[in-house]
Amino acid sequence: MDTQGSGYVDPADQWVLDPVTGTYQLRLEPAQPPAADVPPQQPAPGHTAPGAAAPAPEPAAPQRREAPAAPPPGGRSAARRAARSGHGRRAAGGTSSRRKPKQKRPRTLLWTAGAVGLAIVAGGMGGYLAFRHTSTVIHTVDVGDAGSTAVTGPGAANLLVLGTDSTAGLGREMGSAARTGSADAAVLLHLSADRSNATAISIPPNLVTDVPDCPVGNNVVKGASGQPFSAVLAGRDPGCAMRLVQQMTGLPVDHFLMVDYAAVKSLSTAVGGVELCLKQPLSDPRVHLDLKAGRQRVQGDQALALVRTLKAPPGHDDLARVAVQERFLSGLLRSATSGGLFGDPKKLMGLATTAAGALTVDSPIGSVQALDTLAGQIGKVPAKHFTFAELPVKNGPRTGTVVLDRTTAADLFAMVKADVSLSQGKKAPDPKLVGPKTTPHDTRVTVYNGTGTFGASQDVLAWLQNDEGVNRSANGGDAPQKAPRTILKYAPNQADQARSLAAMMHLPASALVEGTKDAPKLAYMSLTLGADYTSPGAPIGPPTAPPKGLRTLTADSTACVG
Repeated sequence: MDTQGSGYVDPADQWVLDPVTGTYQLRLEPAQPPAADVPPQQPAPGHTAPGAAAPAPEPAAPQRREAPAAPPPGGRSAARRAARSGHGRRAAGGTSSRRKPKQKRPRTLLWTAGAVGLAIVAGGMGGYLAFRHTSTVIHTVDVGDAGSTAVTGPGAANLLVLGTDSTAGLGREMGSAARTGSADAAVLLHLSADRSNATAISIPPNLVTDVPDCPVGNNVVKGASGQPFSAVLAGRDPGCAMRLVQQMTGLPVDHFLMVDYAAVKSLSTAVGGVELCLKQPLSDPRVHLDLKAGRQRVQGDQALALVRTLKAPPGHDDLARVAVQERFLSGLLRSATSGGLFGDPKKLMGLATTAAGALTVDSPIGSVQALDTLAGQIGKVPAKHFTFAELPVKNGPRTGTVVLDRTTAADLFAMVKADVSLSQGKKAPDPKLVGPKTTPHDTRVTVYNGTGTFGASQDVLAWLQNDEGVNRSANGGDAPQKAPRTILKYAPNQADQARSLAAMMHLPASALVEGTKDAPKLAYMSLTLGADYTSPGAPIGPPTAPPKGLRTLTADSTACVG
C-alpha cells in the first residue's frame, strides 16, 4: 500500500498475488509491459513462489462487506511511478535508463489499526446503553473451531486484532478503496487470568511465514510457505489468521476483531481528540499533515495523516517517527477508556456508532452484550500495566522482509503464556532464593524424570556431576507420574543446598517446596523434572524480565516525543 503517492514503496505493496499459483510473490520492481523494440524479459531468478497453493475458494463474506478488488501487479504505487516515468526505456539498445529506487527500510508502524481496534473494543463497547440505540449492524464471521465459543473464561484470554488497509470513503490516495483490504497490521492481545496486566504483541505485515491449511466454509484452502503475513486473508477468512498466529506463538487465540483505517479519523473525533506532545513541529505535505510543537489534541484528518505518514521529525531517524505514532495510538486507547467519556452522551453515542460500523468479529462475540463483556474485561487492566510490544524479528532473506527472531520471541511468548507482566519493572528476589548457599560438593539431590521423555533424569545427572561438580547426586528414574512443572522438595535444614541447586539450574522460587521437618544430616533432596524442563542448564520456567532489546510502550505514557 503506497500511502504517499510516489517514491517510497511500502514493503507490503511489493508482494503481488500470482493468479496461477494463488500465492503471493515478492516483486521488487513494478511490472511493466515491454516496449515494442524490447524482447520479452525472463523473470529474475529467485522471484518464483516458494510454495504453490491450489486456487482458493472465496470465503464467506462478512455481512455488508465487499470482496477486495485485486490490485494491479506491483501495486498502485508501481502503476503511478510507471506512468510518470514513461517506462523510462532508452530508444537505442532497448535497455532501461531507470535507476532502481533507493531501498528504504523504515520500521513498520506496528500497531496502527491494531491499537484502533483495541480502543474501539475497550471504549466503544463500554457504552452499551448508547450502542444498543444505534442502527448499525455488527459484522460477524463464523470461524468454526479456530477460536473459543465462550466470550471470556476464568483464565487468560487472547484476542487477535486485525487492521486492514481499507480506507473506504477516504479517497484512493489514502490506500485501498476496497472495503476489505489485506492484513496490514495485527496485534495479539493477551489478558492475564487475573486481569492485572495485558500485553499487546504487534505483528508486522511483511513478516515472512508459513500459512497453514485453513478450512473456509466447506472447503480447505491449502497452506503456502514463504508468504507475507499480510496475505493471510487472501482467499481465506480471519479464522486462518487466528490459526497462523497460534502456530507462530503457541498461544491459543480465542477471538478476532477486524477494523480498517477509516476508523482512525472517526474514532479520534468521537473521543474529542487525542492529547499528544511533540518536541518539535511535524509536517508531511503528501498526506496533508501539519502539527505544531507542544501539547495538543489531534483528531480527524490530522489523526489519520499522523498514523499514515512516513516522515520522521526533523533531524531524527525512523525510530522517532514510530515513537510519535506509538504515543498517539496509546493516547487513543487511553482516551477511549477514559471515565469522563461515559458522562458525555454525545461523545458516547459517537463512539458507539463508530465502533459498530468499524468492526468485524467472530460469531461468539458478535453481539452487543458479548462485546460489552469483553470491553469490561479489557477495562480492568490498569493503563500502566497495559503494554504494547513489538514481535521480535530480524532481517529476512529478501529486501523488504523480516522473519521471526525465534530465540527472543520464545522468551516473550513464555512470559506472556505465564501471565508475567512486561511492565512490572525489576522485582526484588524471592526470599526463598536469598541466603547462604552450600558448595556443589555438599549439595545432595536425587533426580526423578517426570517429563515423559526417556533419559531426561540421566542427562541432568550427567550435567550436574560433570559440569557443575554436584558429585553427591543420584538418578531416581521415572517419577510415579508425569509432572506439569519441575519441583524441588527439601527440608528446612537443606535450604542452603536448595538455593545452591536453584542457582545452578535457574529454578524459579515457585519450584522450591520446603517441608516442615528437618531431614537427617546426609539425606538427599528430591528434584522432579516436569513439563517445563527443556535441557540441562536451560532455565526452568518462564523468564522473569523482558528479553533484552525488546521495545515496549505502556498505555499511560504521556511524555513529549520527537
